[in-house]
Amino acid sequence: MLTALPTPKILPQLIVADELPPQKEQSAMVIIMKHNATAQEIASTMNRVEELGFKPHPIIGEERTIIGVVGDERGLEPENFSILDGVERCMRILHPFKLASRDFHPDDSVVRINGVSFGTQTIPIIAGPCSIESREQLMESVHAVKEAGAKLLRAGAYKPRTSPYSFQGLGLKGLELLREAKEKYGLPTVTEVVSPTDVSLVAQYADVLQIGARNMQNFALLHAVGETQKTVLLKRGMMSTIEELIMAAEYILSHGNQRVLLCERGIRTYETATRNTFDINAIPVLKQLTHLPVIADPSHGTGKWDLVAPVARGAVAAGADGLIVEVHPNPAKALSDGGQSLKPEKFAEMVKQVRKIAEAVGRSV
Repeated sequence: MLTALPTPKILPQLIVADELPPQKEQSAMVIIMKHNATAQEIASTMNRVEELGFKPHPIIGEERTIIGVVGDERGLEPENFSILDGVERCMRILHPFKLASRDFHPDDSVVRINGVSFGTQTIPIIAGPCSIESREQLMESVHAVKEAGAKLLRAGAYKPRTSPYSFQGLGLKGLELLREAKEKYGLPTVTEVVSPTDVSLVAQYADVLQIGARNMQNFALLHAVGETQKTVLLKRGMMSTIEELIMAAEYILSHGNQRVLLCERGIRTYETATRNTFDINAIPVLKQLTHLPVIADPSHGTGKWDLVAPVARGAVAAGADGLIVEVHPNPAKALSDGGQSLKPEKFAEMVKQVRKIAEAVGRSV
């Protein structure tokens, strides 16, 4: 026999949508200065932006200056700025993403890292092991990838893994080895940061802070890396849309950090023949919608070493501004992602192949 539960004396209060405080809608516009606008006129316009409670984001071009403005749409009126001396016109940005939009920054952004540029006709390659396992393994890897033509070293000191029992990285010891490798071989370094509390530490050792797929929408982490003003390599989440990737980049850009590299690394679909499905469409779409350089990761995009080179060739043909590839001297003994890692000789062969593709589309590696 079932016994009815007693009715609670106090029912939880329900909050309906009408009772929620109104949210401020964010809007954005660009103030396009005249080609002959003086430094004083530009400064006065930026001062006016700040007087009205907004933050100016100036882009200094060769021919003219553009000032991006983001804020509460109820106060962001073009008329407040179009009457100022030196202003040619104002234009609203209609995309949900503002600072990443080509409306805000019409020209391609170029991100420079210790003499290596992303976003130009040259396509740099980032390469190295998934995880730093030992000094010997790291030094052998960096020597091989530099000899083959890589311009940056990638290697993980902290590894977010699906299983808590999998290798999680060497942590601080790994960062110290990463610095040692840079000092010995001269390659700028890329490594992943997984927690906001680790950002300041990792930033002391690495030239580029990588946000992995699992952390693409870790907004506290995005804010933290944005504040460093260091280059951030932002990977697309496994089940994230292109717009969600751009909106994640917006968090970093909102701190005035324009040094963002977007990375297509494959998404999870119903297909089981590969680890992920590499979205080749994302490369030209991202380049149409944003001004940020786009990097391709054929290693995670396929999960199979013998598919890395073909997908890398396709990514270069589609317009990628860089490649990030996993290389290990002995993939069979790798502590993480050995199945998608290239041996040094296979990596060298891949570099030769993508050079030919780059030349065919008017670029270089």
